[in-house]
Amino acid sequence: MKKSILVMALVLVSLQGFSQLQFGIKAGINYNSDSFKNVSEDVLDGAKSKTGYHAGIWLRAKIPAIGFYLRPELVYTELKNDVSYDNTIVAARKTDYSLRKIDVPVLLGKKFLGIANVYIGPSFQYILDADFGLSDISDVNTSDFTVGLQFGGGIELGKLGLDIRWERSFSDQETSFLDSTTNERYNFDTRVNQIILGLSYRF
Repeated sequence: MKKSILVMALVLVSLQGFSQLQFGIKAGINYNSDSFKNVSEDVLDGAKSKTGYHAGIWLRAKIPAIGFYLRPELVYTELKNDVSYDNTIVAARKTDYSLRKIDVPVLLGKKFLGIANVYIGPSFQYILDADFGLSDISDVNTSDFTVGLQFGGGIELGKLGLDIRWERSFSDQETSFLDSTTNERYNFDTRVNQIILGLSYRF
C-alpha cells in the first residue's frame, strides 16, 4: 500500500506548475480475463472470467506547450474468477478466486474533436488480498506489487465521461495457498488482464 501511495505522491508533486488542473470521481465494471498459469501439481483448472468493479478518484493536468495531458488515478478494484479445484484426493470442486487491489494508473492523454480522448500509460498495482471460496483452501499469499499497461479512449459530455480501456499485466503475480486436506502448499501465477468500462464525473 505504501508503494501505491508513494507513486501517487510523486505524480502529484510532478503536477506542480501544470496548467488547467481538473479532478473528479469514477466508477465502473471490469471484465476480468485472468488465466491461471504455471500451477504446481495442476490442481487449478478451467478458470472462467467474471465481472468485477472499481471506484476511485482522478486528476488531469494539461502539459504546457505540447497539447497532451497527464491523468493519474487512485482506484480500488475487486475481481473474481470461477475455477475448478482438484487435489486428487477429493472430487473436483467449483470455487471462486477473489482479488482486491489498489490501482494507480498514470496516463498520458490527448483530447480531440472537443469531446473525445485517447490515452495510454503504466498502471501500478498494489494487491490488498486474495482468497478462495473453499474453506479448506487457506493462507493465500500473493505478491503485493505489480505493474501493467492501460490504454483506451472515451468521450466527455459536459461533466460526465464514459471510457473503455484494456489492461495487460507486465509482471508475474506469484501466489501460493495451503490445502488443509492435504497439508500441501501450491503455487500459481495469475496475471490481471481486463477490459475496464468506466463512468466519471468532473467537479
